[in-house]
Amino acid sequence: MIFKRREKMKSSLGLSALIGLTLSFPAFGGGNPEFVKFPENYTEIFSQYGTANRANQTQLAKFYANKIAVDSYKKGEEAAPGSVVVMEIYIPKKDAEGKIQSGEDGLFVIDKLAAVGVMEKRSDWDGTFKAEDRSGNWGFALYEPNGKVKDNDLNCAQCHNPLQKQDNLFSFQKLVDYVKNH
Repeated sequence: MIFKRREKMKSSLGLSALIGLTLSFPAFGGGNPEFVKFPENYTEIFSQYGTANRANQTQLAKFYANKIAVDSYKKGEEAAPGSVVVMEIYIPKKDAEGKIQSGEDGLFVIDKLAAVGVMEKRSDWDGTFKAEDRSGNWGFALYEPNGKVKDNDLNCAQCHNPLQKQDNLFSFQKLVDYVKNH
């Protein structure tokens, strides 16, 4: 009986310590904004290379790439260091029954911009930016539409890591197709 009580106390103390540690550190599970910055004026200086309903079928995304990324793909190479790709994430409009509305093109009808995801590729990441938080040399960050950091529980690298043959991009084919036509 005493053994069980001690084990229960140890378990409770361990759980309390774990919760305390978790709450005391800010977590940017959706990326690392201390390394990957919000690109100001990206809609004006980047190329918009695609729009698609996201695989989760609850959002629409618009994709942008900077000149370094576009030029790399034009050469038939993967994105060079300095490449930045942006994904605007939109909440779609819903009808009175709560069903997502789609346009004639099959794309969801945009209600409002919910977040901006940023991927940046570098070959010289600071040693404090852990490799497990990156996908290859791509780093991630998620921002509010106004450019402020958006806290969330996503692990971007975890989902992008299986896409190594696609330069770790879900929108890889859209970018390849874009550069073929521009």
